[in-house]
Amino acid sequence: MNPRRKLVLATGAGALTAPFAPWAQQTGRIWRVGFLSQRHIGPLDADFYGTFPRTMRVLGYVEGKNLVIEWRSAEGRPERLAGLAAELVQLKVDAIVAAAPLSVRAAQQATTTIPIVMGTAGDPVAGGLVKSLARPGGNTTGTSTNSTEIAPKLLEMLLGMQPRLTRVAVVFNPATPGPALTAGNLQAVAQRVGVTVLPLEVKTPTEIDAAFALMKRDNASAFILIQDPLFTPLLRRIAELAAQHRLPSVAGLRQYVEAGGLMNYGPSFADNYRQAAVYVDKIFKGAKPADLPIEEPVKFEMFINGTTAKALGLKIPHALLISADKVIE
Repeated sequence: MNPRRKLVLATGAGALTAPFAPWAQQTGRIWRVGFLSQRHIGPLDADFYGTFPRTMRVLGYVEGKNLVIEWRSAEGRPERLAGLAAELVQLKVDAIVAAAPLSVRAAQQATTTIPIVMGTAGDPVAGGLVKSLARPGGNTTGTSTNSTEIAPKLLEMLLGMQPRLTRVAVVFNPATPGPALTAGNLQAVAQRVGVTVLPLEVKTPTEIDAAFALMKRDNASAFILIQDPLFTPLLRRIAELAAQHRLPSVAGLRQYVEAGGLMNYGPSFADNYRQAAVYVDKIFKGAKPADLPIEEPVKFEMFINGTTAKALGLKIPHALLISADKVIE
């Protein structure tokens, strides 16, 4: 089996076994978890956030019995995060799961005592969210979605599809530290292989159409979408615009491919929220966030949309076919 496709939960695999379930039930306590998201929270059976409550159930925490989850979404308006974080603190939740770097920062500004578990936090050290991966310090721990291999891999996949590629647009949200850092890494990698990177900042949903107009103006022949909560609700629209402009593309989230985009490569976000539940369980059992090391991604997903490739007149190279977790036809 390809090692990349193995799932290893280094600190938490043992926590998903049955013996833990009775512990949560025997305490006789009702635990309260705040869940803070920048983007809209969709139906949990389809949203990767849903792995959090499902894993909590496996661990013995059942909503309506011994668990209450206070879901809070800024609905794409980051300026609302501070108020929502303060609301969770007022509710005296036992832990806060923060679903993106801006959500983590808002939670940290609202409390220095309630444990905060990061769901998808990019590079939390470079972003100033924790002191180090090994010993995060403070009241924050969780998972990182940062990986040094992501940036070059995204470009490599596009070059596999279009070997003569010379100009690539990189769409990112400059308000989020992680995507901005990845965009910078891409420029350095692209320069070494003779590809010109065209950075395109998108700060609001309404700027997506304008970004494609700029790609056309600057003669970009493909684009890379750096994952950000801003883009998650817009994936279908972005895929439609990519098809309309006949632009090959790659993103960091597999839902982009399921929405009609060409390719993706990145961590399994569902696994991040499964692991977030493991962290919450450890904290409820007495562990201190400052002492729980940050988990880096260990599983990366590669999806390719074969139908989109055909529509763009592209042949999927054998190397990508055998590496892909799934080819959607």
